[in-house]
Amino acid sequence: MSASTSTAPRPGYAAQLLTVSGRALAQLVRTPSHSRRAEAARKLARHSLWLSAAGAALVIVLMVAFDQTEIQLMPARGTPSLWPIRILTDFGKDEYLLSVLGAALVALAFVAAGLQGKRRALLLSVGTRLQFVFLSIAVSAFVAEILKYLIGRGRPFVGGQANPFNFLPFEGTGAYASLPSGHAVAAFALAFAVSALWPRLRVLMFTYAIVILLTRLVLLAHHPSDVVAGALVGMVGAMAVRYWFAARRLGFAIRADGTIVPLAGAVSGRLKGVAHRASAP
Repeated sequence: MSASTSTAPRPGYAAQLLTVSGRALAQLVRTPSHSRRAEAARKLARHSLWLSAAGAALVIVLMVAFDQTEIQLMPARGTPSLWPIRILTDFGKDEYLLSVLGAALVALAFVAAGLQGKRRALLLSVGTRLQFVFLSIAVSAFVAEILKYLIGRGRPFVGGQANPFNFLPFEGTGAYASLPSGHAVAAFALAFAVSALWPRLRVLMFTYAIVILLTRLVLLAHHPSDVVAGALVGMVGAMAVRYWFAARRLGFAIRADGTIVPLAGAVSGRLKGVAHRASAP
């Protein structure tokens, strides 16, 4: 008489998708567990304070001494020959960046729901890093929108004159949403986030961010002080999100001195191997 064995049926794809999505969201709000998070918090506060103080001082100097001169040197708004710049500047638009990253996260969840074991774990680790980049931009952009509304700075030549002190707080329209620059916020948040995960890309990413910053000036969408303020908000926002992830042991480790570093591991190489095995007959 042979012993019969039974195995529990594997949950359906929809249940797997819900499980994957639920775990991905739950990890973001779980209780911080890293033993060195206090050191990292102190370092974050110190760096954010110094960066904000230096940035605020530079914004004030630019506003007083340079904004008016710079916008008068730029080509007129709507100049036909600037069409390549108008295309290029959209690569720093937060709605576009968040849409691409959001679509990538959704696609990753659908693929991971059909995998098991190490392949799923590897793909989800990539998803955690995408979550970090997404939230770095989203949180920074949210803060920037609040600041735009509270400050209400007019864009260059709103009102007909090159007046860098044209403010209408709580006005809430695009004409008075110049400070900080939303494109600069998104570009520098993206540059910082990607560089935090993959330091070798730092030069490339910050070059991209500076190019986006310059397009906003050439198109007379912002004053120089606006884009500097945007860069500051984007970087500080991404720094805060990085701390949130590190405190929960997500994508980052914390050294004894509080320095946050990306988790070690050849994710890219392993991911290629997984993709190859998954596509094999």
